[in-house]
Amino acid sequence: MEIFYFLVFGGLAAVVAVLEFSKSNKDRVNTPTAFNSFKNNYLVVYSLMMAGDWLQGPYVYYLYSQYGYGKGDIGQLFIAGFGSSMLFGTIVGSLADKQGRKRACVTYCITYILSCITKHSPHYKVLMLGRVLGGIATSLLFSAFESWLVAEHFKVRGFDQQWLSVTFSKAIFLGNGLVAILSGLFGNVLVDTLALGPVAPFDAAACFLAIGMAVIMSSWPENYGDAYFFLHSCLLCYPVRESDEKIALLGAIQSLFEGSMYTFVFLWTPALSPSGEDIPHGFIFATFMLASMLGSSVASRLLARSSPKAESYMQIVFLISAAALMLPVITSVCCFIPLFLSLFCSL
Repeated sequence: MEIFYFLVFGGLAAVVAVLEFSKSNKDRVNTPTAFNSFKNNYLVVYSLMMAGDWLQGPYVYYLYSQYGYGKGDIGQLFIAGFGSSMLFGTIVGSLADKQGRKRACVTYCITYILSCITKHSPHYKVLMLGRVLGGIATSLLFSAFESWLVAEHFKVRGFDQQWLSVTFSKAIFLGNGLVAILSGLFGNVLVDTLALGPVAPFDAAACFLAIGMAVIMSSWPENYGDAYFFLHSCLLCYPVRESDEKIALLGAIQSLFEGSMYTFVFLWTPALSPSGEDIPHGFIFATFMLASMLGSSVASRLLARSSPKAESYMQIVFLISAAALMLPVITSVCCFIPLFLSLFCSL
């Protein structure tokens, strides 16, 4: 089975490498030294923050199962994390604008470090607290950092608008691509190769977060935004949403897709080891991230073309996604067919 994992990882890595290195340089933007220094500082911090997040992903379910909790209890822990992110995600943006985005980024680091520390306890209430803290941290990760970057880029530094896309594209490639893959492999080394136990990736994540927090505190200035609170924001958005049903439909499509992804995030560990088999969680997670990176590479090429339009190929994407999620169902049914036939023949 390990050979199969290596073959899949190697094949995906080869395809991704070909796609990335074959990209044209004609759209490369020449930027000044001041911007490059600013961009690199942000990318270092963002990569460290994402490493602190990705390192935990492969081993959350596995750690809880090692503490003796069943699928139901673990499901409640996952729901607590997702619910916490949903609740606090509606207000953290406004709070960051009012209290300061740098302060919000530091809060993310502290909150997530505390969440990592709770993983050392086998007590359910402590783990539940850790999931709530993790949900708050996730909300901050996907709001405060980008808000700080945009405000600093335009209001403070006065950089060109086109350069912002350069920073975002690099951040996506590093934070959601390369760092995610390396985090999975590094976690696999800590748990399987060095046999440090399933808590080791969380300790490593806390270290990366602490380093990133030190860089933020020493090199990032504070900036603020318009202090709109949640209710005010909802009142502003409601007429826009009501006037165009496409906004509501887009939200529904995104929610349904994300819901299926979160279901996959919860179930992939027990699905691959239903009887507690020893599997390389970090290596498998890195393979997932390679597949995600492959999808990003293909999407960037499609978006660069005038045709086909996104509405057309996204239908194909949803069909492929649904078919992929149906595979475990089909294989499980096929496995039971011989059993049913043998029982029928015995009668």
